[in-house]
Amino acid sequence: MSGAWPDCAKVAFIGSHGIRKTTAVHAFANTMQRAGRSVEHGREVVRDNPLGINEAATGESQLWVIMSQISQELRLSRNSEVLVLDRGVMDNYAYYLRANGGGDPFDVGPLVAKWSETYAMVVRLRPDIALREDGVRSTSDEFRSEIEAILDEQLPGLVTERRLVEYNASVINDTFDWWPLAERLAGLMEQPLFADGVPKRRSRRVRADKPDVPQLEMEM
Repeated sequence: MSGAWPDCAKVAFIGSHGIRKTTAVHAFANTMQRAGRSVEHGREVVRDNPLGINEAATGESQLWVIMSQISQELRLSRNSEVLVLDRGVMDNYAYYLRANGGGDPFDVGPLVAKWSETYAMVVRLRPDIALREDGVRSTSDEFRSEIEAILDEQLPGLVTERRLVEYNASVINDTFDWWPLAERLAGLMEQPLFADGVPKRRSRRVRADKPDVPQLEMEM
């Protein structure tokens, strides 16, 4: 493809469960495709976990999730300009730590820290909406709060502020404007957003604190 990005940009939508990550992933992937970029979508691997999930998950179960997450990213990032992920190693690590009572018996912390550097952008969704029954994930507010607390503690050491974007989950709806986030990703990659021959679209901009990376208005 003429004008293709030289490296795959991995974008991970992270957080606890029931916060519209999957909706956001599909919407953002569609936006990048409309910009003419080749896109792959990584699904939430925990749903394929044969060892158990939610509150009763063991350390081994969550280790399986982290390893499967990395394996999926290695496979999908080979043939696309943008890989949009439903979770990353950061939030899966939070579930792992919770399952192990805060410990790291398999010493995966260094791997998680190193792998966290491979994401071009991380989008954290904050849980300001009620949990809904989907037949798979837990509906325990206490469990979700535990995961969020671990993320609050761990994320600053894994993802730099420059690569991190945060939204309240409630703003993710049919009217959400994804173009500013797409522009931010292009700025981080130091590449044009639109592929050759794709008409440019207008999107709302706000004042940028860093001129080389478009900034977004965020609801915290």
